[in-house]
Amino acid sequence: MNTTIVSLEALDIRFPTSRWLDGSDAMHPDPDYSAAYVILRTGADDGIEGHGLTFTTGRGTEVCVAGIRALEPHVVGRTLEELVADLGGFWRRLVSDSQLRWLGPEKGVMHLATAAVVNAVWDLWARREGRPLWKLLCDLSPEQLVASVDWRYISDALPAAEALDLLRDAQRGRAAREAELVASGYPAYTTSAGWLGYDDARVAGLVREAVADGFTHVKMKVGADIESDDRRAALIRGELGPRGVLMMDANQVWGVDEAIAAMCRLGAHEPWWLEEPTSPDDILGHARIRREIAPIRVATGEHVQNRVVFKQLFQAEAIDVCQIDACRLGGVNEVIAVLLLAARYGVPVCPHAGGVGLCEYVQHLAFFDYVAVSGSLENRVVEWVDHLHEHFRDPAIVRNGRYVAPTAPGYSIEILPESLEEYAFPNGPVWNGFSLR
Repeated sequence: MNTTIVSLEALDIRFPTSRWLDGSDAMHPDPDYSAAYVILRTGADDGIEGHGLTFTTGRGTEVCVAGIRALEPHVVGRTLEELVADLGGFWRRLVSDSQLRWLGPEKGVMHLATAAVVNAVWDLWARREGRPLWKLLCDLSPEQLVASVDWRYISDALPAAEALDLLRDAQRGRAAREAELVASGYPAYTTSAGWLGYDDARVAGLVREAVADGFTHVKMKVGADIESDDRRAALIRGELGPRGVLMMDANQVWGVDEAIAAMCRLGAHEPWWLEEPTSPDDILGHARIRREIAPIRVATGEHVQNRVVFKQLFQAEAIDVCQIDACRLGGVNEVIAVLLLAARYGVPVCPHAGGVGLCEYVQHLAFFDYVAVSGSLENRVVEWVDHLHEHFRDPAIVRNGRYVAPTAPGYSIEILPESLEEYAFPNGPVWNGFSLR
């Protein structure tokens, strides 16, 4: 029996994290972690739904909500079976809408909206199959995975036939890798200790807590003031000790020369990587920074807008670490494309998860990458941000510094009904009487 999608609901959900400076960095000093949230409802007797979101930081979420609603004709009235029978075609229709494409193409608000809708369809499919998304992905054949990708613009770097060979090769040892993840989890690093708005005492205490909780990798925010960056880096390095791994994230605030100059000083603290040293669109700038600050790695991706830019970053040898984002890219289909490109160019993938719902999302993508694509955990860790998980029906769990394998069917992204009601913007109770900025 077919499962017909009968309605799409789009919601503006905002959490006032700016009140505590959670998530603060050099480019976003006062973010309100937010979500343009979509629910796909079906006519099925069991009331099965598909949930998805795209992460934002407050103002402008309403624009993403409007983008989601503009995509409604591509899913409402369609059956799930019709969509998953031609995953690549479904994705291409969304990003090729002849009128909406003018608002992109494949970038900006419409691409964020596309991610929310595409991810909701995958969530619906995984729920219908009774499997967590990572397991559904791992169980797809190489042919099905390749067919889910839009190869337009990237086949010069990775032909579909070569991607198929890569996936077939990765089938060796898959069962053992899957069993390993279920038993031991996936390595994580924490950013929760290093937000820019926290004072030194709070940072030091949070780093000590992170180490006690089993984390060996801690990331700090830099870029607002070099003196403060230097002092905080010394503090964190002291708490971590020589065996701990320190990462730095500039959140695009520097120009190319500034980034290189800053690392001449901050490099003394032996950071493992520098994240988003400059504009995510500056491919040649990233390549120059990478050459000049080596052996410090360059990591970028949370604001890389599509597979085409990632392709060029790989081709130009501009990054050492690929940081996919589950919402910045156009959902699961495009994530698969970038994972395959990264495997082709030998670049480790360490997903970005600094935002509401992103930890819930990317755990699935990292598990899938290890089991079915890269087959490697070398130099790979997934970001962990310990905020807002209590609002999810199936929250991400980290124990002893490792993500625990999700077991509930779906993409782990369903927000609890009471949280949707309380944090609805602008009329939810949490926003009542609050001075909107």
